[in-house]
Amino acid sequence: MAPYHRIYRIALVLLLAAVAGCGGNESPDISALAITEMKKGDDFRDGGDLDTAIACYTEAIRLNPNRAASYFNRGIMYGDKSEDDKAIKDFTQAIRLDPNDAGAYYNRGIAYSNKGKYDKTIKDYTEAIRLDPNYAEAYRWRGIAYSKKGEFDKAIGDWTEAIRLNPSDARVYSSRGFAYHFKGEYDKAIEDYTKVIRLKPNWAWAYRRRGNAYSKKGDLQKAKADFDKAESLR
Repeated sequence: MAPYHRIYRIALVLLLAAVAGCGGNESPDISALAITEMKKGDDFRDGGDLDTAIACYTEAIRLNPNRAASYFNRGIMYGDKSEDDKAIKDFTQAIRLDPNDAGAYYNRGIAYSNKGKYDKTIKDYTEAIRLDPNYAEAYRWRGIAYSKKGEFDKAIGDWTEAIRLNPSDARVYSSRGFAYHFKGEYDKAIEDYTKVIRLKPNWAWAYRRRGNAYSKKGDLQKAKADFDKAESLR
């Protein structure tokens, strides 16, 4: 499952009293109350209490239903609980209120991906990239969505762009190497697996995959060396 990204955090000017749950504050300033509930939701989320965080964000929405960040954060919580339909609904509302937030499209794309709706996933990642052309994770996950559809050339293109934006992400080299491997381009696969190993020298499966690629090329000595190394790292 893809990770959900970019929780909004609210900086409060007023000091907040310690609280045990959500709601219960009394103030004529409804907007300030909504921000208070958002902050409490962030704190409960950081403490791993997702249900109470959701209750806080829900209260923030009740107090101020026009704040995109409240829906966004609650969507993140629903995503973390694998309640993808609820997450999609919240991200959609966040997008309605703030259509220029690349993160909302990206996270809704994650939820669609979890449901296997890869065309909708790709559409949302594409919009995230349009809004933020340097969004490396959107390229990475759109590449994964393309690979799920068997569109490996498009996947390779996205992973190449993700690598340009974040050349130290071993995961992307691994994904692109696997795609090259699938296409029978073993030299390119080996090159990418080698980059993975340079970045993450203790990843046994990278040696195993490179060994498989060497084996496909008939270079059995190098294949055996990689298989032995993978075994030693188990």
